[in-house]
Amino acid sequence: MCRILCVSVSGYYKYRRNLGKPRKDTVLSAAIQSILNESPYNDNYGVSRMQLALLQKGLKAGIRRITRIMREHGWLHKPHRKPKGLTHATTEIQEQENLIKQDFSASQPLKKLLTDISQIPCRDGKLYISPILDCYNGEILSLIMRDNMKKELCIDTFHAVTKRYKLDGCILHSDRGSQYTSQAFRAALSNAGVKQSLSGVNHCYDNSRMESFFATLKKELLYRIPTYKMKRDAVKTIIFRYVFTYYNRMRVYTSNPGGYPPVVYRTLQEKPLAA
Repeated sequence: MCRILCVSVSGYYKYRRNLGKPRKDTVLSAAIQSILNESPYNDNYGVSRMQLALLQKGLKAGIRRITRIMREHGWLHKPHRKPKGLTHATTEIQEQENLIKQDFSASQPLKKLLTDISQIPCRDGKLYISPILDCYNGEILSLIMRDNMKKELCIDTFHAVTKRYKLDGCILHSDRGSQYTSQAFRAALSNAGVKQSLSGVNHCYDNSRMESFFATLKKELLYRIPTYKMKRDAVKTIIFRYVFTYYNRMRVYTSNPGGYPPVVYRTLQEKPLAA
């Protein structure tokens, strides 16, 4: 029969042995599908983030192979629109030293923090969100949302962190929005022993890691729901759930070694110290 079919005997028996066995791509496809099913937000994963998610489950696969499988199943998406910035530089304290200088790395928690404000259109008006991000692991330490962008929004965001952590000697970086250059905000930092760092005038890249968080929030969440049809309270609930349940604890974070989510990475690093 092998001679008639022009196949080798070894090839025939290899074919027989593999009958009923799942193909490697089938196994990998099932693993990717499982990761996507873990959270509705995981369908934002690109190839690199998916590769890290697979590694965390003990599965190794090359970029090209993952790309091919995700493309075949329609799991790759086109990039969404780019978000616009919000705050503008003021004329006050334009010579304030930029302590960060676009170095967003940190070897320890609570040494370099970033903050900014962004806005979301809702049915009953704009919603302003004010987070603080830790450069060490990318964790959002606090997040306050209100219907205005007064300095109290930023001050309360900062106080939400000081209630949980000691920040003596820490650097907090922001743009030169009037909220951050106000005397009340600077007094709050001084009382907590925190050094202030401000971006250069019209230098958006000076706070690019914070802007990157806003871009992720909008691409993965806000641009996919009709916030302009929803009330602010409803949008607040969705954002809180995304940030503190998914972003901090579940989402593959490519800036961390191994792609571990911010809280998971911090916990893993704290265990050796506790021992």
